[in-house]
Amino acid sequence: MVKNRRKERRGEKAREESVDQASLADLKGTLTFLRSSLISIVADRFDFKSKKKRRRRGIYGAKMLWILRFSGFFSAALVMIILSPSLQSFPPAEAIHPSNLDGHLRSPLPLSPVDSLTKLSFRKSTIFRNADECGFSDHRSRGKTSVCDPSLVHVAITLDVEYLRGSVAAVHSILQHSMCPENVFFHFLVSETNLESLVRSTFPQLKFKVYYFDPEIVRSLISSSVRQALEQPLNYARNYLADLLEPCVKRVIYLDSDLVVVDDIAKLWATNLSSRIIGAPEYCHANFTKYFTADFWSEKRFSGTFRGRKPCYFNTGVMVIDLVKWRWAGYTKRIERWMEIQKSHRIYELGSLPSYLLVFAGHVAPIEHRWNQHGLGGDNVRGSCRNLHPGPVSLLHWSGSGKPWLRLDSKQPCPLDALWAPYDLYGHPP
Repeated sequence: MVKNRRKERRGEKAREESVDQASLADLKGTLTFLRSSLISIVADRFDFKSKKKRRRRGIYGAKMLWILRFSGFFSAALVMIILSPSLQSFPPAEAIHPSNLDGHLRSPLPLSPVDSLTKLSFRKSTIFRNADECGFSDHRSRGKTSVCDPSLVHVAITLDVEYLRGSVAAVHSILQHSMCPENVFFHFLVSETNLESLVRSTFPQLKFKVYYFDPEIVRSLISSSVRQALEQPLNYARNYLADLLEPCVKRVIYLDSDLVVVDDIAKLWATNLSSRIIGAPEYCHANFTKYFTADFWSEKRFSGTFRGRKPCYFNTGVMVIDLVKWRWAGYTKRIERWMEIQKSHRIYELGSLPSYLLVFAGHVAPIEHRWNQHGLGGDNVRGSCRNLHPGPVSLLHWSGSGKPWLRLDSKQPCPLDALWAPYDLYGHPP
């Protein structure tokens, strides 16, 4: 009887090993099929586009190399998901965040802000001087420009370790294309207090002031978003510009950190806002309804906010803001109120943008589209690259998951990333 039991156990073990081998073989076969299918489908698509638009074998070959790399990544990811039960325990929203890939490209291990800052090094910028047409006042010639000088152009940008390289490039581009660069005053919003010296060493002649934004001011109002990067408290600092900046600053241009300006910023500064609070390029052809949930549109107490308005989408990464009217009408509180509603009713999926649409859409002073050629970041997960919109260009904006410095460092840039590279001051001089 003992011998029979041993035989049965050996038989069961052999059957289990056979099943495991068969399952593994099936898995390998499935992955091979998916990979080959992906390559075939995408290759056909690129082949059609390359024949129709480019007819250049070099570009086609580069794209095919990318396809092979991507399909390998896809297969590896699928194997990990199938074979590791622990990975399957993550919530779906967490698993698909494009920022996860962003983090992989930056560093294999997360770094603290202090550690990250010590690894950052920027070359000193060229000193840019005003043209003769700009004129000079006595106090400006002595290097004592006051933030309240009415002749200044005020620009607000956030500074944080993660996007610092982009912010420095944005400042560099503004100075390089300004006829009167010494008339531009920068207001840097930070949640870390050790960035001022780095800015000063990179731009010795820059007129700027650093404003500390306490993340706790807004942390309790932030709801989860489709991308973790959109949940960072500093993304919401723009809501508080009217409170942070000096009362004598009556107008400000707010700019995101992932853009470069290729025109004179004074032209944007001269925007006529009329009676409006903000000015921005509008995109009325976009499907406005998609920025809010079905529950929002079904509830008239929410959707009724657009009654009597013709709302259009606008990107909050480029705005001209009348701070006097903002302060007088208390627009910060209005935005906070919608953020509170979002926390309890989940009326949108994006980060800080929808609250601006709720408050301002339909009441925006239109600005030419040339001042926000946005969406160039595309999507890192799909590896998509975007083209410029038709028409002239004054500002290039890499909104979206992909940032040009990450793609350049990973040796997988999009064609338009080459337009960002000349403004990059990261690293030591060659």
